[in-house]
Amino acid sequence: MKACVFTLGCKMNEVESMSLAAGLEERGYEVTDVLCEADLYLINTCAVTKEAEKKSRQAVARVRKFNPLAPVAVFGCAASNAPESFYEKEGVIFVSGAQGKNKVLSLLGERGIFPDSNERVFSELPAPKQLKTRAFVRVQDGCDRFCSYCLIPYLRGRSRSRKAVSVLKEASAATAKEIVLTGIDISSYRDGETDLGGLLDSLKELPVRVRLGSLEPQIITEQFLGRAKGAGNVMPHFHLSLQSGSDRVLKSMNRHYTRKEYLEKCALIYEYFPNAAITTDMIVGFSGETEEDFQDSVSIIREAGLARVHVFPYSPREGTTAFKKADTPAEIKKDRTARLLSAADKAERKFLERQIGTVVKVLFEEDGGYSENYVRVYAEGAKEGELKKVKITSAAEHGVFGDAVD
Repeated sequence: MKACVFTLGCKMNEVESMSLAAGLEERGYEVTDVLCEADLYLINTCAVTKEAEKKSRQAVARVRKFNPLAPVAVFGCAASNAPESFYEKEGVIFVSGAQGKNKVLSLLGERGIFPDSNERVFSELPAPKQLKTRAFVRVQDGCDRFCSYCLIPYLRGRSRSRKAVSVLKEASAATAKEIVLTGIDISSYRDGETDLGGLLDSLKELPVRVRLGSLEPQIITEQFLGRAKGAGNVMPHFHLSLQSGSDRVLKSMNRHYTRKEYLEKCALIYEYFPNAAITTDMIVGFSGETEEDFQDSVSIIREAGLARVHVFPYSPREGTTAFKKADTPAEIKKDRTARLLSAADKAERKFLERQIGTVVKVLFEEDGGYSENYVRVYAEGAKEGELKKVKITSAAEHGVFGDAVD
């Protein structure tokens, strides 16, 4: 029996899908994440934007083109937001939500809609299938921040953290050379007295590189950075959520920091990790965003010394507090997106050029590898799975070239 687990959306979805793939293999299935002819399809959906939800619904028809007789199970955020729109589709046997994904495997063979039930504790899943170089470890789920544009807290539920002993057990068993701590809001991690910094302390004896998922600015303190640096194996890459460079827009988004505070957090990171890469996400065209607000977003990229910026045009989501506000015209969003991407590309090029002449440790994958600060590095003769020192010689588009020195 062959199963296909098809995933849309965020890294957390990908990791959860890898866990379900591992669980299916334990049940005797051959599993793939590539669309192909299979006997069973599992679709992990996304609802972060209207377009993502639309693509999630279209995925049912996509998988059935390969085998119209195979049953289809649908779960995840879009399925939680509009379960009937999936269950009415031909071939779908059951729909479950974004919470408690450990129940998906137990529902195989069942029929119906199985709504979420206000999950209050972290849902354990099988350890995800590992890549050759990197293992992703879920440490947290849910969100308590309720940003005015975001549906995720309503779908994923309130923040809940995994037991530190469980995190350590899975991380210790990983055979990869790097582990990535992931969640919806890992900055809120707390198991009793153990916060995210304490979790890093518990992982410092492991002979692996530790990389952090997306962080909120509030977690960046001298205490946290001191623990991260003291651990010795935490990589100097911080994906520090921003969304806008305008104080007025940040307040409207219900983001609890200012432009000045964000820049101070970046400066503090550079004090502890001078060659750190700080990357971020930014939303363009949020409700009420003026040209002046937009220029604040353009300028903060340079002022913060950002290494990479993911840019998204604002997508109003029904059910959020921002949905009632007037939307920015599409043509303005398109123009500002292009301009912000241009500023982001210039900043990335500047950051990559600063790497020339440095010697970094690179964990190589199938096509190039990643340095400690998450720069894509290409070097002749390097093989997948190798951890090698490389001297950076030149910058390329979205990466650098170098020569192995050991």
